[in-house]
Amino acid sequence: MLTGDGLATAVTNGGADWMVLSVAAILPILWAFTLSLHFARPYVLRFLQKLTLRFGGDVWWLSYVLTRDALLVVTLVLSTIFIFPNVYLRGDGLGITAPVATLVLMWAALTKLIGDPDDNASHWRLQSGLLVLASVLYIVPQIYGMEAADQGMSWTGALMSMTTVTRNGVDFSAPQPYAPAILWGTMVLFGITGGLVFLRFFLRLGTSKAGELSSLAEG
Repeated sequence: MLTGDGLATAVTNGGADWMVLSVAAILPILWAFTLSLHFARPYVLRFLQKLTLRFGGDVWWLSYVLTRDALLVVTLVLSTIFIFPNVYLRGDGLGITAPVATLVLMWAALTKLIGDPDDNASHWRLQSGLLVLASVLYIVPQIYGMEAADQGMSWTGALMSMTTVTRNGVDFSAPQPYAPAILWGTMVLFGITGGLVFLRFFLRLGTSKAGELSSLAEG
């Protein structure tokens, strides 16, 4: 007989599983929109050149930039669930390289934060490469390792190792032997990246303000 505590536990665990799998399923759509808006930049610039009203051009460009950057941030925030050990190693069959994709996506966001991809061609190429790499690391295991394999397609048998569970027909919750190494290695790189970014901003704290004051004094 199911007690009140048992029912609450079942609802909580089921709701958590549903939320994780829903986020994992919707992320390919967000990735597609993120990449589309990022690589739509040349089209947007060509369209701006055709506008004769300066105000209309400013509104068009700001709308594009805000939407593009907001999608990037939302995708990154939702992807951070894959670096939680209790989510990634629980056996929901997530993409095996999902934590690595989150790490590379964070590097792409830092490229925009530290550099200037909108005005520097090399920065834009670097961010583009990181975005493409991160999307491949997430979409390929998610679509071909998990979604297609769940449909029983025979040609996806070799791709079963792209999920976090073994799916050997007996135990569907056993994690891949290399999944913990991928997760912990990614978390270490997250920590190193965060430490370097904090150190960079800490060392540069106040330097830009001092430079502005000296420029004003010289002027």
